[in-house]
Amino acid sequence: MQGSIPDLLRLLAVPVFGWAAYRDIETRRVPNRTWVPLAALAVVLLCWDTYAVLNGGAFGRPAGVTPDRLFFIRVAISLGFVAPLAYGFWLIGGFGGADAKAFMLIAGLFPVYPTYYLTSMALPLEPSRIGVFSLTILSNTVLAGVVYPLGVAASNLVRGRFSWAMFLGKPVAIERVPEEYGRLLETPDGFTRAGLDLDALRMYLQWRGGSLAELRADPETYRNPDSLPEEPNPPGDGSFVTDGGVPIAGSANQFGTAGTADPWGAERFLDDIDGSAYGTDPETLREGLELLADADEVWVSPGIPFLVPMFVGLVAALTYGDVLYALLSALGFA
Repeated sequence: MQGSIPDLLRLLAVPVFGWAAYRDIETRRVPNRTWVPLAALAVVLLCWDTYAVLNGGAFGRPAGVTPDRLFFIRVAISLGFVAPLAYGFWLIGGFGGADAKAFMLIAGLFPVYPTYYLTSMALPLEPSRIGVFSLTILSNTVLAGVVYPLGVAASNLVRGRFSWAMFLGKPVAIERVPEEYGRLLETPDGFTRAGLDLDALRMYLQWRGGSLAELRADPETYRNPDSLPEEPNPPGDGSFVTDGGVPIAGSANQFGTAGTADPWGAERFLDDIDGSAYGTDPETLREGLELLADADEVWVSPGIPFLVPMFVGLVAALTYGDVLYALLSALGFA
């Protein structure tokens, strides 16, 4: 494979994003330190390309590959539109923190189309007219994400699970709920799109010093706020791998003075923790706990671990190119 030195160095990001996607599936957590080397690489390569464009192809990028004006316009679009867009989605809750950081890095690492020469072809195969590579990765990511609910629906259909929730989630045995990531699609009153976040559930159980099995064995005690611990445990971050799998024991049976107007101690939990439990409010927590106390199986939306379609979109962009543009062209819209 041949290409400019900056473009070849950009390929170092691919295994990092692959690892991050794997971590997103397994834990829904990606350490911040993952992105630091890529951020440094993005700054170096952007400076390198800028110098090369201004000096007629120095430092490995052939002169004329990207005209000066187009290069700076595309970099401006990538850094001035794609990066703020990712940040905006994080602000409104559409992206997690790792998702936003990853896409802001995409905007810095891949502002313009790279070119890789193989023996008989050049990659990417299908460029777009705009030429902003981070936009291509974004559109590919969206297309890859659309496939997810279709796959979920097909899996449920094969297993005979018919419900409006079949496009969003899957039924999970109650004993497996503490190991799942996602959100309940049910309350005691029926289906909902805004059920209890399972990370918040693990935080609550960690805080109380109990487990879901213990809660189900004696829901009346857990429902009574007088059973709250005098000195609750740190709630952690809700990850099953890091601290949600084995709750801290020894405090669940200590009695506090929470009063009787707070079923399950939901308000005290949310008031006591440092920060938000993934947007959970007391009523949502209570509804989720009531459901989990009695049900044998619940519908759970695992959500889309967004770094997975992002990685797929990145690989597709580096090899094929702009999938959306090719589809629109085939349909006569581009």
